[in-house]
Amino acid sequence: MRVIESSGADLGAVLAVGRAAFGGEDVPALVRELLADPSARPLLSLVALNDGPIIGHALFTAARVGTELAPGSAVILAPLAVIPDAQGRGVGGLLLRTGIRLLSDRGIRLVFLAGHPGYYPRHGFVPAYPLGFTPPFPVSPEEAWMVRPLESDALGGTGGVVRCADAMDKAEHWRE
Repeated sequence: MRVIESSGADLGAVLAVGRAAFGGEDVPALVRELLADPSARPLLSLVALNDGPIIGHALFTAARVGTELAPGSAVILAPLAVIPDAQGRGVGGLLLRTGIRLLSDRGIRLVFLAGHPGYYPRHGFVPAYPLGFTPPFPVSPEEAWMVRPLESDALGGTGGVVRCADAMDKAEHWRE
């Protein structure tokens, strides 16, 4: 299995992964909007392949924390999608590890997400509310709003409302 940055030619397969993983058109529509949204940049779109078609996708888009962090120093992961037949085989973890490494190399300090509290902590994510980071819209349960620091001092002196890309700045994208 390998992970690479996606290209425009991968869009159809990326949207199909979102449909298969989440059902319906909500996630594919968000992905399409984020990929076209200038406020989501810089972004990192990764795909996982296993001797053939794309089986997973991770999209990291630009975020800002209050006025403390400079633009380009934080991202939000949404979505992380793996086709059902490949779930439970390490695809999501490989996408996360690869994304975190590439983002760290690019100077990103924090990765935020709203996701399953039983899955993401094993990849270094911790609850963000207790650290003073508030999502653009309420997340429930609160433990689902998480952050992963990419530098040892990334959490010091920061906090506030996390600002996301315009395409994601809608309450319906923040409900589980």
